Amino acid sequence: MDKRFFQKADDPVRPRSDGPSTNGRPAGSSSALSILLIDDNPHVAESLGLAVRLAGHALERAADPEEALSRLAVGRYDAILLDMNYAAGRTGGEEGMALLGRILADDPGARVVVITAHSGIRIAVEAMRAGARDFVMKPWRNADLLARLERAAAPATAAPMPLPVDPRPQADALRLIGDSDGIVRARDLIRRVGPTLAGVLVTGASGTGRTLVAAAIHAASPHAEQPMIRVDLRDAPAWQRLDDASGTLLLRHLSALDAVEQARLLDRLPDAARIIAIADDAAAIHPALARRVAAVEIALPPLASRGDDALLLARHFVRIAAERHGRPVPQLTPSAEAAVLRAPWPDEVRGLAAAVERAVLLGDGGVIDTALLLPPAPAPAVPAATAPSRFDLEENERAVIAAALRQHHHNVTHAANALGLSRGALYRRMERYGF
Repeated sequence: MDKRFFQKADDPVRPRSDGPSTNGRPAGSSSALSILLIDDNPHVAESLGLAVRLAGHALERAADPEEALSRLAVGRYDAILLDMNYAAGRTGGEEGMALLGRILADDPGARVVVITAHSGIRIAVEAMRAGARDFVMKPWRNADLLARLERAAAPATAAPMPLPVDPRPQADALRLIGDSDGIVRARDLIRRVGPTLAGVLVTGASGTGRTLVAAAIHAASPHAEQPMIRVDLRDAPAWQRLDDASGTLLLRHLSALDAVEQARLLDRLPDAARIIAIADDAAAIHPALARRVAAVEIALPPLASRGDDALLLARHFVRIAAERHGRPVPQLTPSAEAAVLRAPWPDEVRGLAAAVERAVLLGDGGVIDTALLLPPAPAPAVPAATAPSRFDLEENERAVIAAALRQHHHNVTHAANALGLSRGALYRRMERYGF
């Protein structure tokens, strides 16, 4: 499974502050803070970004809850500044409260400061009761806002906090993207069993995120500061890692073992290790072994049954690929979004991530259309010499467009020039023929 749709367990953690710095701020540490602003107003982001940078901190912005969850899935921040309303005309704070709940459910140690209007004191109080560290009222003074952010990001000993601080402040919080029932259940089980030492069996098709679920469980466990020991059970020499292992032990391809090998594995499992196992099907695990390694099963659904999660993941992968390769973040066209939802994705989420990254690399127009996202259609078969001639103009035009796109590696601009069309005209034809 592509690690980009989780925070990676072995990524370097952003430095946390040990107190307010002295760069024009109250005396204390000089550590810079990494701050995530979640606000749909670009003018707020621009003015606040300048103040934050002058204070020696770093600011990233998410324009809406979807982008916020995408950024939180691959990064960790010392403080989060959360606006409470996003949709036009909304003033009740429901969107912000829902996002606050999701953030704190995934990471109880998140340091959130909410933004409200002067008339929103009720919302601020509700947010504080839900776990926000502080609030600021619009309009604010930059010095006051920075002081509140620094205070919220400070260690627990600096000021009382309304929620217990994560006892492992250096451990990454892992977040699984999606709102489908199966993924919501998986997230809930990760939160419940992660802090325990119970054995967990993770099942589902390859590419759905099994290894990353295992990493999320480990990141929430008492062994999070130790590396997770990974053993591919198909590799005989790898079994040596079982001897005297402690901490978290990840067993991959458990269902590939026959009954004799499973019995041998049960005898070799160390008592001091917490077991997380990955298998295609829980039914393939012998009951005696299942009692040792599978106190809880987390079953990951295939992408095809996750509904709109596919689109959330595609947008997430677009942003990640664009940032990795130094490209502007392109937009998915409506036809590409429809293709994401209806196309079968070999290799599941991992396959979707690979297709999106390829599209980001090959695109040059600020958009990703269906032709870039999906593999090129096979060339139409050449009819036999004895077959009657066909004069289907639409089918012939479609074949010519497909050939031009293949010839120019799906560069729409070059293909349009070769066909003697404008880019807009080619896009319209591609839309018509389902590219």
